[in-house]
Amino acid sequence: MINIDEAVDAIRIRDHFSAFAESPSPRVYGEGAAEAGRAAFDQLLGGDFDISTPGAGDRVSPEVSPYGLTLGVAYPRVARDDVDALVSAAIAGRRAWREAGPRRRTEVCVAILEALHSRVFELAHAVQHTSGQAFVMAFQAGGTHALDRGLEAVAYALAAQEFHPATATWTKPGRKQDLVLDKTFTPVGRGLALLIGCNTFPTWNSYPGLFASLATGNPVIIKPHPHAVLPLAITAQVCQQVLAEQGFDPHLVTLAVERDGDGLAKELAVHEAVRLIDYTGGNEFGDWLVDNARQAIVFAEQAGVNAVVLDSTDDFTGMINNLAFSLVLYSGQMCTTSQNLFIPAAGIETDQGQLSPAEVGTALGRAIDELLGPDEKAVELLGAIVNDRIPTLVELSRSYGEVLVESRALTHPAFDDAVIRTPSLIMVDEESTAYEQECFGPITFLVTTESTSASIHQFVRTVGEHGAMTAGVHSTSEEVVDAMREAALDVGVALSENLTGGVYVNQSAAFSDFHGTGANAAANAAYTDLAYVANRFHVVQSRR
Repeated sequence: MINIDEAVDAIRIRDHFSAFAESPSPRVYGEGAAEAGRAAFDQLLGGDFDISTPGAGDRVSPEVSPYGLTLGVAYPRVARDDVDALVSAAIAGRRAWREAGPRRRTEVCVAILEALHSRVFELAHAVQHTSGQAFVMAFQAGGTHALDRGLEAVAYALAAQEFHPATATWTKPGRKQDLVLDKTFTPVGRGLALLIGCNTFPTWNSYPGLFASLATGNPVIIKPHPHAVLPLAITAQVCQQVLAEQGFDPHLVTLAVERDGDGLAKELAVHEAVRLIDYTGGNEFGDWLVDNARQAIVFAEQAGVNAVVLDSTDDFTGMINNLAFSLVLYSGQMCTTSQNLFIPAAGIETDQGQLSPAEVGTALGRAIDELLGPDEKAVELLGAIVNDRIPTLVELSRSYGEVLVESRALTHPAFDDAVIRTPSLIMVDEESTAYEQECFGPITFLVTTESTSASIHQFVRTVGEHGAMTAGVHSTSEEVVDAMREAALDVGVALSENLTGGVYVNQSAAFSDFHGTGANAAANAAYTDLAYVANRFHVVQSRR
């Protein structure tokens, strides 16, 4: 059983805390748990998904796995003409949910998280076959780590709502008689929340917003990416089941599935009842939301240009192996993967001597090959390419500069139709413009500069203009590390310093690391801090 007070303590202490075991081992989850989860996933394929979606007319089956499997799951489709009926159903139970109060809402949210955890293997297969993540990563990032992020949001929501007392007696001394008022302070959700899911991390990027909104009293409409519906459909189904079991309107969480090109997100986003929007995706639609959904607060995570400044190291092998893993993981299809590695043209000082940019690139390519090993092992780190445009972008990137590490196509031993690509490394100079925009996928630039100071300058310039979710530095000089730390503070990006072991720049730990800062163009909020939840409710008082 989850102890929510321990979770609240964890967000204040910032040490390691996790409520959900990340290893899919039978020693942890019991014999047969993995097989039962796979069977449950298989049972969903080719059938009608069981969920209540008021106003929906026909059904739609929009998903094909990046591994080539046609899921064939049919969901109730919400057309643009169905939006008012869906919205009316979503807000019908809002009063009872508000009156339940923060602690009761927290109990229900925790029960939802525990119910989702009981289906974590099924959920992991759903994430794998919609996002292209390898299974273990899908189990962790899409399952247990996503659940931790959801619990973290609930903990913040409870702490924020209980910051003020629920009731108070106000006494002002008077000459003849004291003035006495009894006061009540009620957290009231802003209104209907719209969650717009993404293709690459359908649960990890969605659970913070989902649970932050729900725990603060807001009904939620989940609008998944058309190619990654199943993980969020399972999530919505579990939410409805638990809400009903706990005596609340199940339509406090609803699922809105569309066909490609339906434009449902735009229709929902500007609806007058929608007051909160959580979005992860490209800049074009994120900017549209901010400009057009004026009645709502938009929490948006968008594109950025993550960077690492290479200056020097006393553990070259550790540095290279750490960078190699961070680039290989999920073929770079993470919003936190480093795209730009800045390095002086004269090279860097290491425990193996002065090494040129080309030598660093060669070592990185060798480390990638050693890490990947044979194809059957490599695919468990790389996963599958989720977007059809990425192979084209990889080929196009070869023309941007000198190719130090070629991207290779691999064959998946279990899925013949999966598109698998290893990382590429392209060397360009700082005058190039290629590295100034997000090149999503297995594309990394080794950017040569005049000096480390110039590298930090280019880091500040590119992140200041385009944003970033992560940054890194490798240096044996305290002066360089301090300069990079100041630069990261100036442009508002999380910094990792001299990582050479088992922690990587593109990973973040719930309850300790903030994902994003809200201080640059890549994201206007952080997963999760008090600002992320406190703006989802008002405190309304009464006095007598």
